[in-house]
Amino acid sequence: MTDDGTSIKNHPVVSHEDWMSARTAFLAREKEFTRLGDELSRQRRELPWEAVTKSYLFDGPKGKQTLPELFDGRSQLIAYHFMFHPEDTAVCPHCSLRADNFNGIITHLNQRDVTMIVVSRAPYSKLAAYQKRMGWTFKWVSSNDTDFNFDYHVSFTPEEFAQKRAFYNFKIQDPKAPEREGHSIFYKDASGAVFHTYSCYDRGNDMLNLHYHYLDMVPKGRDEGNRGPFWVRGRDEYGR
Repeated sequence: MTDDGTSIKNHPVVSHEDWMSARTAFLAREKEFTRLGDELSRQRRELPWEAVTKSYLFDGPKGKQTLPELFDGRSQLIAYHFMFHPEDTAVCPHCSLRADNFNGIITHLNQRDVTMIVVSRAPYSKLAAYQKRMGWTFKWVSSNDTDFNFDYHVSFTPEEFAQKRAFYNFKIQDPKAPEREGHSIFYKDASGAVFHTYSCYDRGNDMLNLHYHYLDMVPKGRDEGNRGPFWVRGRDEYGR
């Protein structure tokens, strides 16, 4: 996703005609990638579902609500698992960056029968305080009194974290943190039954990281070397 800077210093510079020829040839590959992405999305939607039979009670701006109530009258629900442990005093900057990406689009999702919420284990008072600081308007609820985060494999017991062995991103591995990021998708049918349709974690979230789609287009790319997203801060923390 990046290099040592050599390609920037010694990058070929050509005439407009040659630039247009190279760009047009590459467009064919981009179109092929787009069509493959469309097919992958279709196959994703065709994956089997599992029924959600366990009851969960979340705490949020409307008080206590069940999972079916969080759909807010719609049939589809996106839950972003925001890393925020109950004992955390600092918030995950990477989750904050994602939240900056999706905060403004939820009204548009609503028009397509989709509700989007954010779920964390920290108590709602902590969530509300940080949300006010950042100026976000999405619905953020606490799952602290439930097994929700553990059942959807984004929270880990102290023993799992100490042993560096937990089920995350569909395999047993070192989770690297007591809380991890991810998205889970749910559907509610006309009878009120709820189904878990999809989840993604770790780099599976890349397709939803708008900032990386832009960075992947600029000459330096993500410019992270082997360090990963070391540079990310809360948007009000840069320059401190």
